Amino acid sequence: MQLAAPILFCIERHSPVNYIKEFTMPKLTVEGYGTFEVAKGKRLVLALAEEAGVDQLYACGGNCRCTTCRVEFVAGEPQQITQAEKDKLADKGLAGVCLSCRIQMNNDMHVRAVSRLEGSGRADAGSKPDAAIKPDPVWVAKT
Repeated sequence: MQLAAPILFCIERHSPVNYIKEFTMPKLTVEGYGTFEVAKGKRLVLALAEEAGVDQLYACGGNCRCTTCRVEFVAGEPQQITQAEKDKLADKGLAGVCLSCRIQMNNDMHVRAVSRLEGSGRADAGSKPDAAIKPDPVWVAKT
């Protein structure tokens, strides 16, 4: 009986939909690897390496300088992009891919890891990216 009051208070404060959205972890599905729960807001590049076990490249340390962290979206592609990613993809003439170092896990996503250490000829994946997106993101509409 003592637990009923806090639960009731919580339900009254939050609509059921908002409460579920706030505390539900996004799911990351990676073709060939499976589906994994990921902390909301975590960088996709880190989720690929840490949760899914993908040997994802991030040669520049996740700083949007190299494009080695490319992924293809099957479903759940974000509707916004950072200006840095938009500029880098345009500079390299890349289309149909996203940079996993620029994406936060805020919803369910289904991706193909297309830029992996295996077969790259590199000695390692790169310096581990920080938890926060750098440079600081300026979000723009994806066009």
